Amino acid sequence: MRFLDSALGSAPPGGPSRRGSLLTFAASMQAEVTFAARNLLRRPRRTAVSISAVAGGIVALLLASGFIEWIFHDMREQTIHAQLGHIQVTRPGWHEHGRADPLAFLLPDNGAEIDGVAALPGVTAVAPRFHFSGLVSHEETTVSFVGEGVDARKEAAFAGGFAIVTGSHLADGDAHGALLGVGLASNLGVKVGDTIAAIVNRRSGGINAVELTVRGTFSTISKAYDDTALRMPLATAETLAGIHGAQAWVVLLHDTDATGATVAELRRRLPPQGFEVTPWYALADFYNKTVALFSRQIDVVRAVIAAIIVLSITNTMTMTVVERTGEIGTAMALGTRRRRVMTQFLVEGALLGALGGLVGILLGIAIAGVVSAIGIPMPAPPGMAHGYVAAIVVTPAMTVAALALAVATTLAASAWPAWKASRLVIVDALRHQR
Repeated sequence: MRFLDSALGSAPPGGPSRRGSLLTFAASMQAEVTFAARNLLRRPRRTAVSISAVAGGIVALLLASGFIEWIFHDMREQTIHAQLGHIQVTRPGWHEHGRADPLAFLLPDNGAEIDGVAALPGVTAVAPRFHFSGLVSHEETTVSFVGEGVDARKEAAFAGGFAIVTGSHLADGDAHGALLGVGLASNLGVKVGDTIAAIVNRRSGGINAVELTVRGTFSTISKAYDDTALRMPLATAETLAGIHGAQAWVVLLHDTDATGATVAELRRRLPPQGFEVTPWYALADFYNKTVALFSRQIDVVRAVIAAIIVLSITNTMTMTVVERTGEIGTAMALGTRRRRVMTQFLVEGALLGALGGLVGILLGIAIAGVVSAIGIPMPAPPGMAHGYVAAIVVTPAMTVAALALAVATTLAASAWPAWKASRLVIVDALRHQR
């Protein structure tokens, strides 16, 4: 009777004075785990089924979480490189009120402050951007646009966020080129090499116009942006609007995780009465809502998997208690405390969870690697301009959380059977199946 052997053999040596020591506790737990493993090996088929149930749940959780994690990462980097940058330095109030009066929030044009920002450790590029709006015409078609005046040389660092559909990026020194979103180009009916006329309001009053040549069309993750976006050289935009300067300095970092530290340093260096420093995640409304939605979905998946594991392990442990009722009665008759009986069953449940979790993690990582190598073709989601090929990213934090879930759920599933085992009446247990 291995349960009886475990109960008798695992009694801690020495008197009560040693029970509180860490070494004694570690030795006792090691013995409990060893005995739990021996008991699990008594029913290898049932143990394998239980481990498989836990492992299957963990694999499903890792694949679902890894797919969502890849979406978060890809959307984050696309949002940063195509639109927001990691950090934006603006005049105070620009993001709340600047769209109504964009010419009232111009940053200084002397270059001293922007050079100081570019000199910070971890900064890849600082690109000034002038935001404005107006009308753009081609032949008989006139539509509204949202324009950006950009420095082509400094914007080269952000080029990874733009998918050039036709033509090429703006070249440094090209004063009469324009880059259009694919939706705007389609609405105008233009292609690379066509001439368009952009009309805007000047700061001093009246309107001004300039002829531009379409150098290329681009698409980003946002269809709404592509339907209205027009980019032109910063100097041309300044001349067109009759101003000098830009409303935003867009900062690109080497590492997205350094955003918080860099924001704190910029806020320390730049006077708050003249500058506002805003991280990308405070501006990425669509990204934040997507993360919140998908995170809730993953919580639902996690709850379903936890319920499946609990039901499976509860059934397994209940059958185990029934089969070993006689052994439990004998052990308690020989002096094993009820608390110790309960602990042994809890350790068995936790061991099932740990083994199933580890197997599931290894399988999940392997499957994620194979699927990522093949790729997951995805159609364009609502609000986005094009489809993409997705992958699965399994992070260390994700594996730790999955293992913790496996152990916690199996431990919880073992609680009721373990309590029932510890409350058995000794006489009735000894007569069981006799």
